[in-house]
Amino acid sequence: MRTGKLDPGLRILQNAEMDGKVVLLRVDHNVVKAGEIKDPYRIDATFPTLYAIAARGGRPILITHVGRPKDKKSGEIVCRQGEAVDAIAKYLEQKLAVRIHVPEFPIDPERGILHLDRERVAPAVEDLKHGRFDMIYLPNSRWFAGEQAKGKERESFAQEMASIADLYVNDAFGSWRPHASTFDIAAKLPSFAGILLQREISNLHRALEPEKPFVAVVAGAKYDTKIGPIKALYDKVDHLILGGLIYNTFLAAKYGARIAGVADEDIALARELVEMDSGQGRIVEMPFLVEVDTMDEKGREGARKVSMADMVKGGTFGYIVDVHPDSLMHSETVQVIDSAMTVFVNAVMGYMPLYPEGTRALYELIGRNKRSQKLFAGGDTLQELRSLCPGVYLSGLNDPDTYYFTGGGTVLTAIEMGGAYRLEPVSALMGR
Repeated sequence: MRTGKLDPGLRILQNAEMDGKVVLLRVDHNVVKAGEIKDPYRIDATFPTLYAIAARGGRPILITHVGRPKDKKSGEIVCRQGEAVDAIAKYLEQKLAVRIHVPEFPIDPERGILHLDRERVAPAVEDLKHGRFDMIYLPNSRWFAGEQAKGKERESFAQEMASIADLYVNDAFGSWRPHASTFDIAAKLPSFAGILLQREISNLHRALEPEKPFVAVVAGAKYDTKIGPIKALYDKVDHLILGGLIYNTFLAAKYGARIAGVADEDIALARELVEMDSGQGRIVEMPFLVEVDTMDEKGREGARKVSMADMVKGGTFGYIVDVHPDSLMHSETVQVIDSAMTVFVNAVMGYMPLYPEGTRALYELIGRNKRSQKLFAGGDTLQELRSLCPGVYLSGLNDPDTYYFTGGGTVLTAIEMGGAYRLEPVSALMGR
């Protein structure tokens, strides 16, 4: 499978002079849940950048976000141990045989870490320079009050990060939102794209200019955040398969059905997609779904198969928690997947971990198509692919016609915006 060429204006790590210099490396190691690493792929994918920095004599300080410590309504930041970077540092130490220091900072119970105190971290930076350990891993970037803030607080955090390093390298493809550690910092230090970020950008053309027929599978829990990318994707695809709450919302808008958990405001938004597909028929409807009364384990005991014929009639339904595996054996669905030359997947179809059956059946069907280019994107997608279909996952690692993007939302946003170089963290690495 061919890869695209990078824009020559992109400043890349290979052109950076970093011998003996401290390199602030922004990664996307957002793979920790409840203190455990669920799938290390996004960590492993950054190894080439870590090796490149070491080979060029750089001294890396890593920083990543983990989870969502900040409450959107109150603005309160809760620094939970289950969202700490300690598990990542331990994994790197075991995998790479390196010594890593994780500095500690005072934590305000409501606002998180107020400052990246240079005086507190300076001794560790000196130890890093003199080889007494190999890396520093800063705490969760979203524990810092300035990471997602505005105004002086954000400016202060960006300046504090810049004060402890000589260079900045962005290798966090999955972190496309312009926060202090992905965007602002690039204006304060000589800044470059890491090896992973370069590879992801060079492979984006496979989704932006796909070989036809092009089939995309997208699922998610929030319709309002996906409507823009889905509309942009719709213009590119030959067929679109939806899953999760996104699909439930589409069905409610199209057929007037009342489905538990689907908000009226989302239904109003989904009517635009229904109108787009009117007379086109690009959205492939799943003939069978799984309905339950409750979203807990008791609901699984009463799970029942629902026919699309029932949905078309309207009416009231419980929670639709999965695509029934029979839908993935239906002749129309099979024909759509089997005939595809490019398949893009950013989807977990069922409510996990209770309802994995539809997702497993989907991945197995896609894996059966040996002639297509297969693009799997996003942490949850890769985690479930590895867990549910290890054979498909492992074969994809060595298949030149399969590519695993570390950021599903980033790919969708790049499609919506018309290219990777319009993503603000990437644009910050251009020219100058």
